[in-house]
Amino acid sequence: MIGGVWVAYRGEAFKLLIQRRTWLGFATAAIGPIVYLLLELTQGPPHGPLTNNLGHTGVGFALVVVKLIAVFGPAVIAALVAGDIVAAERADGTLKTVLTRSLSRTELLIGKLLALFTYLALAMALFFVVSTIAGIIAWGFNPLVNISGYRISALHALGLDIVSLLVYTLPVLAIASFGVFLSVVTGQSVPAVGGTIIYAMALQGVAAISSLQAAHPYLLTNQLTAWHDLFQTPTGGALIVRAIWVSAAFALPPIVAALVVFNRRDVAS
Repeated sequence: MIGGVWVAYRGEAFKLLIQRRTWLGFATAAIGPIVYLLLELTQGPPHGPLTNNLGHTGVGFALVVVKLIAVFGPAVIAALVAGDIVAAERADGTLKTVLTRSLSRTELLIGKLLALFTYLALAMALFFVVSTIAGIIAWGFNPLVNISGYRISALHALGLDIVSLLVYTLPVLAIASFGVFLSVVTGQSVPAVGGTIIYAMALQGVAAISSLQAAHPYLLTNQLTAWHDLFQTPTGGALIVRAIWVSAAFALPPIVAALVVFNRRDVAS
């Protein structure tokens, strides 16, 4: 099983590297922070966590941008590949060739999922590196004032930035998992990509409904701000723990459903 998944993962990772959508996602992750930096320099910082540090230090700039792009930015980056990862091969008829290998359909789909998650991790890493370098060039590598108003060293803040981006990526992976489900079920790239973005926007819309206040802590999009726990004094952990299990709760059902459909449907025809 593990050997088959590894074979599928290597093949899918290579295919992602040569696809235009993958590099479009990387470009979006890299260009977004630069565009925001230019806007901030001309219009001034918005209100939000850590924005008071802009102009004094570039550490934490990535998290300021993360707050601005909310769910839409990562949803687009995830949808570009997630919605296409099965549908494109089915439309091109290449699944026939893939399924003739000594791989089960489960191994193939898990390999695709792992390749997708690797792509998203690399996209978020690229986003972080570009944001941090741009911020440091603009405002220097200086201490940061956290959400609670406490001053922390630049190196400490940089370490927290990295952990925060990891936490932020968890709900993004859950959104991508739904995109894979749509890719399997619809068998078409456009509905799957568009459906993934609509799904993320719908979750954001539900989070804005005040009558559902009691459910807000357990909505997927609200886990995108769980990293706030790391920038408070004393440092918390409850929000991060909740982000882990809520993201898993949203990711596992579409993954399981995609596996069931992929194994039962005549995807090779």
